[in-house]
Amino acid sequence: MGRAISNLSGSSPSNNNLCSTLLMEQEGNSIIEGTVDHRGQPAQRSSSGGWRSACFIIGVEMTERFAYYGISLNLITYLTGHLGQSTAAAAVNVNVLAGTATLLPLLGAFVADSFLGRFRTIIAASVIYVLGLGLLTLSAVLNSVDGSDCKNTKTLKPCSPPWYLVLLFFCSLYLIAVGVGGHKPCVQAFGADQFDPQDPKENKAKSSFFNWWYFGLSVGALTTLIVSVYIQDNLSWSLGFGIPCCAMIVSLLVFLLGSRTYRYTIRKNDKNPFTRIFRVVGRAIKRNWQNTTPAVEFANEEHGSMSFQNSKQFKFLDKALLRPDGSMEDQNDCSIRDVEETRALLRLAPIWVTGLAYAVVFAQTSTFFTKQGATMERTFVSGLQIPAASLQSFIGVAIILFVPLYDRIFVPISRSVTGKHSGITILQRIGAGMVLSILSMVTAALVEKKRLGTAEKYGLVDQPNVTLPISVWWLIPQYVLCGLADVLAIVGLQEFFYDEVPEELRSLGMAFYHSLIGVGSFLSSFLVSVINKATAGGGRESWFANNLNRAHLDYFYWFLAGLSAVGFSAYLHFANKHIHNRKYKVDVL
Repeated sequence: MGRAISNLSGSSPSNNNLCSTLLMEQEGNSIIEGTVDHRGQPAQRSSSGGWRSACFIIGVEMTERFAYYGISLNLITYLTGHLGQSTAAAAVNVNVLAGTATLLPLLGAFVADSFLGRFRTIIAASVIYVLGLGLLTLSAVLNSVDGSDCKNTKTLKPCSPPWYLVLLFFCSLYLIAVGVGGHKPCVQAFGADQFDPQDPKENKAKSSFFNWWYFGLSVGALTTLIVSVYIQDNLSWSLGFGIPCCAMIVSLLVFLLGSRTYRYTIRKNDKNPFTRIFRVVGRAIKRNWQNTTPAVEFANEEHGSMSFQNSKQFKFLDKALLRPDGSMEDQNDCSIRDVEETRALLRLAPIWVTGLAYAVVFAQTSTFFTKQGATMERTFVSGLQIPAASLQSFIGVAIILFVPLYDRIFVPISRSVTGKHSGITILQRIGAGMVLSILSMVTAALVEKKRLGTAEKYGLVDQPNVTLPISVWWLIPQYVLCGLADVLAIVGLQEFFYDEVPEELRSLGMAFYHSLIGVGSFLSSFLVSVINKATAGGGRESWFANNLNRAHLDYFYWFLAGLSAVGFSAYLHFANKHIHNRKYKVDVL
């Protein structure tokens, strides 16, 4: 059965074997509390969820990432070429799009957790996604038919297409971002929901799921780098955008094919979870403003008792449980559970903020790394040149090679030492990824210094269109370090935010991760804009000059390395003080 599911999900042969092996690890036929199957009956362990469902969802992610990266990884080339934008302007547009696509999951999570549920939100978002990709393909077709791919006779730069085509192009991009906003926070959370955290074996499998999820994501990204980017650079942008559109249609079909195997979570509380959170915050602010007596007891005959290891954190929230006269609030109106869920969300803020420096580094691989590679010798074999955007495939290769080693070798060995089901703690994993991201920026700065030295040595500083006699293989270390950092930090952040939020807000948990990456992209755009203006005065060339031989990307990389080091120091401080969200239990007296 595992083989059939894998084939339906469109997975590769290696992924088929993986899913079949993981599926055989499941045993038992117990009822999973709080979930139902596709018929609305209590979900049974033997016939729903687990790896049988996760394989479908990993297949969905694989094809969706093929679609998304098929347009985003090479977008800077299209913007500076067919749309005639400057390098700095194109980098800002790429980062703003990435930021928007990773902030909109906050809205998608709100819709899913409050109204539609994850399953229906994924379907609706996928339809919007396909529509956006279709319109993007149409804009590329019209652009080529319009004949706007020309050269300005004075500046020798590409002409800008008519305004209506530019408008259609950017509207399509942001429609895609809306689709991503509904798709991303729900699919991964829905996949993790297929594992029962109360069962030791499935809880261990859930941690492994996050690793293989990122493995599937990287396979999709790597495949589109090989296929879509080559087609865009050598054949047609229309076809290069059309193939990702078809991939997204396949993603939707794969998701629907697995609907009979999924476990669907039942909401335990009829009240909207966001309403409960906002009510707690509002009441706490109001009661603290009124200076209501601070004495709050979590134990009484009417409301039960609860024991927490974190009672001293965010004590101001406790006043949400009190009426103005100091008596306990009606638990149906504002309960202890509501306060503790709000407290759990607030505890995530320090980790989120200190992760922003990593997110800024994460944004560089699809912008300036690509522009660096475009100036270097990229001939692989006689007559075959590697597209600059395809250099990002080294990140995917590093991830694909490292994930199995981490999941199947490192985790079991470290588990035998630490006794933890994930080997090392999630926060330790994130910190290790941050260290590697700092090393990637240091490496990038050193390589860029060498590239600039090569341009000066051969008198090519003022010939930006001439390929420099330095191999593109010099960029591999920084790409590989970024890939290894992603396996540790990105996957760690995903699992951290999923585990630490209340059960009914797990889409929001994944949205927190995506918003972290999104704000990092916006910060990167902001830094590029500010530094571009600050360094371009007095007749000097900007750090991001269109002629990269006169730019100073090395200075920018050193700046990011220092910023990341500061962020990592702050992260260590807050990670050591972080109190995990242990599932609480209410005992009615």
